[in-house]
Amino acid sequence: MTLSHEQEYQNSWQERQDYAESMQPLIGRLYRNKGVEISVYGRPLVSASTIDVIKAHKTVARFEERKLRLRESFPFLEVISKMELAPGRVDLGKLAYAYIYKNAGEGRSIEEFLNAELAELLNQGARPEPRDVVLYGFGRIGRLLARLLIERGGSHADLRLRAIVVRGGRDGDLEKRASLLRRDSIHGPFNGSITVDHEKGAIKANGNYIQVIYANSPEEVDYTKYGIENALIVDNTGVWKDEDGLGKHLKSIGASKVLLTAPAKGDIKNIVYGVNNSDIQSEDKIVSAASCTTNAITPVLKALNDKFGIKNGHVETVHSYTNDQNLIDNYHKAERRGRSAALNMVITSTGAAKAVAKALPELAGKLTGNAIRVPTPNVSMAILNLNLGKETTAEELNEFLRESSLYSELRDQIDYTASTEIVSTDLVGSRYAGVVDSKATIVDGDRVVLYVWYDNEFGYSCQVVRVMQDMAEVKFPSLPR
Repeated sequence: MTLSHEQEYQNSWQERQDYAESMQPLIGRLYRNKGVEISVYGRPLVSASTIDVIKAHKTVARFEERKLRLRESFPFLEVISKMELAPGRVDLGKLAYAYIYKNAGEGRSIEEFLNAELAELLNQGARPEPRDVVLYGFGRIGRLLARLLIERGGSHADLRLRAIVVRGGRDGDLEKRASLLRRDSIHGPFNGSITVDHEKGAIKANGNYIQVIYANSPEEVDYTKYGIENALIVDNTGVWKDEDGLGKHLKSIGASKVLLTAPAKGDIKNIVYGVNNSDIQSEDKIVSAASCTTNAITPVLKALNDKFGIKNGHVETVHSYTNDQNLIDNYHKAERRGRSAALNMVITSTGAAKAVAKALPELAGKLTGNAIRVPTPNVSMAILNLNLGKETTAEELNEFLRESSLYSELRDQIDYTASTEIVSTDLVGSRYAGVVDSKATIVDGDRVVLYVWYDNEFGYSCQVVRVMQDMAEVKFPSLPR
C-alpha cells in the first residue's frame, strides 16, 4: 500500500524521535561515567530533551550542504559509547558528517575512523581530582554558575560546587536561596530536583551537596570546617575589584585562588576565554573574567583583526537593564541610571571597548565605545562599526565568520546565525560569548558594521566556567580539532 505524504512525514518524525530517545541514555552515561560531553556542531546534548537532540541535528543544514539524519549519527554514538575514553568534548555531528559526506573515512570502518579521530582521549590514564569551587555571592551570575556546575556534576566532574557564601542568615533565607535557584523568570525552571537540608544549612541539587555559608567578609570564613580544601573562590559580588580587596579571599582558610566575574582594576589579568586564556599561569592567584560585553566582542574582533586587520572603530552596546538601575525613578549616584529601567532607553558609558585591549593588546587605542540600556531583562547586542585594513564584501566576511564559528579555535565563543527572523528572546540560553547576525552585516569597501547578539547572563557564565577550568588546570580536549 502506498503511504500518503502525511503518513510518510509522520513515520519520518517517529523515526527521529525513536533515535533521539535511544541516544539520550548513551549521551548521559558517557558524561556521567566517563566525563565525555557529546555535541552536534557545537550544540551540547548532555541533559538535552528528545526535541533538543532532533533540533541539534537540524542545525547542521545551516552550515553544510546537506542535513545530518539521526539514523546516520546514531551508529557513531554507539561506537563512542563503547570506547574507553578519557574526559573531553566530542562533536558527534562533525565526525559523522565528515565520514559520510566528506570522505574522511577513506575506506576505514566507523570504529577505525573514530579510533584515529579520538586518539587524544584514548589511554590517558588517571584523571585529576575535581577542584572544589565556592561561589561568593549568589545573584544573577552566581545562580547561573551554580546551574552550570550542577549540570556538570557527577563522578567525573572537573569542578565540584561545594558551597555558596552569602550575607544574611535570617529565618527563611535558606528556602529563599533555594527557591531562586529553582525558578528563574528568564532562564526557566531548574532542570532537576532541589531540596533543603535545614539541619546542616545546605542545598541538595541533583546529587550535589552545596553548603550555604553566611558571612559578612571573606576573612571570617574557614572552608576547611566544611571539608573544603584548595578551593577556587568565584566572587560574584562586584564589591571588590582590585588586588587588595580580592586578596581578602586568600586569607580564608581553605581558599587558594580567586576569580572575579567583573572587570578588574590594576594589574589583575582580565581573561576573555578563547582569546588570552593562555595568559593564565599556575601561580596566578587572582584573575578576572572581564565583562559580558568584553567577552561578546573580543573573540569576533580577534578573528577579524587576524584576517583583515582593524584600523579603528566604534562599539555601541544595546544592553538589557541590570540590577544596578532603578525600576522606577529614584536617586542614583550615576548619571541617568536613576530613571526607570523598565520605561526608558538610557544612554550610559561602557568600558568594554577599552577593556578589549587588556585581552587583545594589538587593538589598544583603536576603539571607542558607548552603551544604551534598554527595557529588556536579558540578551544584549553589540554593534561593531569598524574600518578594516583591507576591503572585503559582505559575502566574504560572513563566510569567514561562519567558518570561524565551526572550525576555528574560537568556535566555542563565536556562534553564527543566518536567520532573517531572529530577535533577542531567541538567544536566551545561548552558551556562546556572542552570536553574529549575518543578515544584518553591512560592508562598504573597508567599512564594516557587524551586529553581535549575546546572552549577557548565561553566555557570559559559560565563559566564566571555561576560565574556571583553566585556573583549576582541568582543561580537556575538544574533538575533532
